[in-house]
Amino acid sequence: MDLRSRAWVEVDAAALRANLAHIRQAARAAAVVPMIKANAYGLGVGDAVAVLEAEEPDGYGVATVEEGLELRALGVGRRVLVMTPAPASSLPAAVDGGLTLCFSDLDSLRALAAEAARRGRRATFHMEVDTGMGRAGLDWRSAETWGREVAALAAPPLRWGGCYTHFHSADEDAGTIDRQWARLQDVVDRLSLPADAWVHACNSAGVLRRPQYAGSAVRPGIFLFGGRSALDLPRPAPVVAVRARITLVRDVLAGSSLGYGATHVARAPERWATVAIGYGDGLPRALGNRGHALVRGRRVPLVGRISMDVTVVEISRVPDARAGDIVTFIGSDRDEEITVEEVADQAGTINYEVLTGLTGRLPRIWQA
Repeated sequence: MDLRSRAWVEVDAAALRANLAHIRQAARAAAVVPMIKANAYGLGVGDAVAVLEAEEPDGYGVATVEEGLELRALGVGRRVLVMTPAPASSLPAAVDGGLTLCFSDLDSLRALAAEAARRGRRATFHMEVDTGMGRAGLDWRSAETWGREVAALAAPPLRWGGCYTHFHSADEDAGTIDRQWARLQDVVDRLSLPADAWVHACNSAGVLRRPQYAGSAVRPGIFLFGGRSALDLPRPAPVVAVRARITLVRDVLAGSSLGYGATHVARAPERWATVAIGYGDGLPRALGNRGHALVRGRRVPLVGRISMDVTVVEISRVPDARAGDIVTFIGSDRDEEITVEEVADQAGTINYEVLTGLTGRLPRIWQA
């Protein structure tokens, strides 16, 4: 079956490599740990790893133990950081998989020590410091208290591999980066960290805005996959295109209504094209009567509500459009382009959600 027969996602591997190179240059000597959680931001973790492994990153970051084990199943031998608190039930698999767990409480660290001892294996951990994000981490102000307990626990079978924080507003406010980094450094000064432990904080926006805070490692995500970290920061090479085919073209009379709720009514004779993509594929429903697409290099409006399986565009300005033509919802067509940020803005969300919202019904077609 032709993967381009209905709708699909194109992923540019060369652009991914270029974006990684950009981050490496900004990070200077720091280790680079690509975040490939949520199926590599929705683009397909297996193919993403195949591209990134050739570039020899210093490890990978994921959100769950299951994601880390998927990397091991793909043959990844590098360090894998599980960046969110893991439930106790996942500790045996994490230890057996050689994953580096990140903790925000001492009870979980004690549980890891016990599990590693039971299984006769070493286990590396990082401690998260809450410097303002609030959702996880040990409070930076009480580092001397919890730091002593962590140091006492950091004996075989455990290894203390790092200490880190999350920047909460690196995409919006450089001042918050300065404050959070200063808090993390204050914590590090009060801890008995091993000499080879990583100290890390920078996401994509952090390393691009404050490269001097790269620390031991940086954790880029959205920038690698073609999403802008902030409008005032460098634009990455475009990685993603979302395209679909026209399945039906209709000429309609003035007064014709369209879609659920009949939210679009033709004010004059119009030409409508039904396109084989909908919110069941991850095209945001909020784009109905608001968003745009590209047909034969021309920008056309999305009309009516987006359905689960189809979307309609108004193509009166493209009279030569036909069934089978390709429609671009994200990406370039001739001299026109629709960015993932434009789609996110029109849908009232962020580029992360647009990318990770692309469903499994859309085949990912990676291009060298």
